[in-house]
Amino acid sequence: MTEIKWNEIIASMNDGFMKELETKPQFKSLKDLFRWMKSYIGNCLDVLKPCILYMSIFPPDHPLRRRRLVRRWISEGYSKESSNKSLEEYAEELFSMLVNMSIIQQPPQSVTTAFSDTRMVRCQVNRFLYEYIISRKKEENLVFQLGQGRRVSTQCAWHHLTIWEQWTRDQIVFESINLSRLRSLTVFGEWRTYFISKTMKLLRVLDLENASGLKDDDLEQMVRLLPRLKFLSLRGCREVCNLPSSLGGSMRQLQSLDLRDTSIVALPASMTKLQKLQYIRAGTILQADEEPPARSSRLHAIYRRRHLAVAGVKVPRELGKLTALHTLGVINAGPSAGKGVLKQIKKLTQLHKLAVSGINRNNSSKFFSSISGHAHLESLSVRFSKGHDGCLDDFSQLPGANLQSLKLFGLGNKLQQLRNQVAKLRKLVVEMGTLEKPDMEFLSELPNLCILRLRVKQPSLIFSAESSGLELDTYKKVKILEIAGSSNLHVTFGSKTMKNLEQLKLDCSSGLSSPQLSGLNHLSQLKELLLKGSNDETLKTDLQTQLGNHPNKPVLKEE
Repeated sequence: MTEIKWNEIIASMNDGFMKELETKPQFKSLKDLFRWMKSYIGNCLDVLKPCILYMSIFPPDHPLRRRRLVRRWISEGYSKESSNKSLEEYAEELFSMLVNMSIIQQPPQSVTTAFSDTRMVRCQVNRFLYEYIISRKKEENLVFQLGQGRRVSTQCAWHHLTIWEQWTRDQIVFESINLSRLRSLTVFGEWRTYFISKTMKLLRVLDLENASGLKDDDLEQMVRLLPRLKFLSLRGCREVCNLPSSLGGSMRQLQSLDLRDTSIVALPASMTKLQKLQYIRAGTILQADEEPPARSSRLHAIYRRRHLAVAGVKVPRELGKLTALHTLGVINAGPSAGKGVLKQIKKLTQLHKLAVSGINRNNSSKFFSSISGHAHLESLSVRFSKGHDGCLDDFSQLPGANLQSLKLFGLGNKLQQLRNQVAKLRKLVVEMGTLEKPDMEFLSELPNLCILRLRVKQPSLIFSAESSGLELDTYKKVKILEIAGSSNLHVTFGSKTMKNLEQLKLDCSSGLSSPQLSGLNHLSQLKELLLKGSNDETLKTDLQTQLGNHPNKPVLKEE
C-alpha cells in the first residue's frame, strides 16, 4: 500500500477518533465521560468557548508562548475593554480561566514561571481535551488544519486555517479552499507565496512565527492585499530585511507587530500612521559563537553591523504619535539613532514595557528623565554601550511604583545603587563585570524577587549572607536562577538560601566551561538543572552524580 494511502487511512482514523469512541457499543463505558466533557465545555462562559476551540489551530504537544496566544485573542476580538480592565488584562484573565479549567496547562516537566501558574511563558492544550476540541471545531466551520493526510473540504468557508509543517504544499489543493471568510492564517514550516490571496479580505491574524522562505517581496504583497490585518508576526523569519514603506498607509488596523529575530534594522517612517498599534517587538540577539551568513548573502552586511550586540531597530522621527503603544522594544536609543529618539519616548506615557539599546554616560540622564513620567512602566530592559560608568547615578529618576521586571546589560559595577527604586522587582536580569559583596547583599534583600539571571566575569559567586555570625534566610522567593560566567566559576549556596528554587540553569555558551557547585543539597525544592551550550561529558557526569545524591532527585536537562 502506498504511503499516500496510509496517510489517508491514518487521517480518517484521527478525524473520526472521538466519534468512534462516542458511538461504538464497545466503548459504552466511556459514555459518562463524554457526557461530562460536553457539559464541561458546553456550560462554560460564552466568552471562553471561542478561546477553547481556538486552541486546535496549534499542533498537539506544541509549546506555545502565552503572549503570542493572548495577542492573537485580542486581535480576534475575544477580549473586551472595560472601565477597569484593558484589552490585555481581560485577555490574560481569559487565559487564567482556561488554566484553572485545566484546558491550558504547562508543557510536561516544565518549571513554573515563578510569577504564577497562570503567567506561564509557554503553554499547551490538555492533550485529551484537544482530541475532543478538534472533533467539535468542524461543527461551526471554525478551524481547518492542513496537515499530513488531511482531507480538504472545498465547500466550507473556514474562519481559521492552519498549515502544519508536514503538509505537502500542494498549490492546487490550497487554491480550492474557500478563503472568503478566513480570519486567521497560521503557517508552520515552509512559506509559499500563494498562501496570500486577494480573497482573504477579512483576514485579521497572520502568524508566520519561525516560517522559512519568507522574503521582502512577500511583505509587499501582504500590505497590498490585507488591509484589515490586526496581528502580524514575522518572528524568526531571518530572511526578511525590510518592512514596506507602504505599511502605514495600508494596514491602518494593525495592533500587534512582532519582528523579533528578523533582519529588520529600521522601521519605516509611515509606521507613525498606525494609530491603533499597541505592541512592537523587534531586535535580534546573536550569540558570540553563532555562524554568520555566507558572504554572498544579503544578510552578511547586516550581520557584520549587529554581531556581538543587541542592536535595537532605528525608529521613525515621529514615533511619539503612536500614543496607544504599551509594548516597545528593542529600539536603538544611542547617538546613531538621532537626537530626537528620547523626546519621542517621553511622549509614550502609556508604555508598560520598554527595551532600549545604546545607553551610555552621555545620554543616560536624558534617557531616565524621558521615562520618569511613565507611571505604568512594569518592565524595562536597558543595554549599555561603551562609556557606561556612572549610568545608574540617574536611575533614581525612574518611577519604581509598578516596576516588576528589570534587565540591565553591559554594566560595570555598583548594582546596589538601585536599592531604593526596585523593592517590587520580581524579575532581574544582570550582565556586568563583577558582582561585589555589597551587590550580592543587595540582591539577597530583594523581598519579591522570583527570577534572577546573572552573567558575570569573576571566579566565584556566593549566595549567602550573615548577620552577627549567623546565616540569614535569603532569596526567599527565587524560583528560577540562571548563571553565565567565566571559566571555572565556583558557585556556593548557603544552608538557608533559595529554599524555593525550582530551576537552576548553567549557561556555558559564552565562556563558562567547568562550573563548580557547592551546597546544591541545600536547594530543597530543586526540580531540574538545565545545562546550556556544553559538550563536556565529564561535567555532565559530575552534575548527574550531584543530582543523584540530592534528596529531591532533580533531573539534568540539556538546551
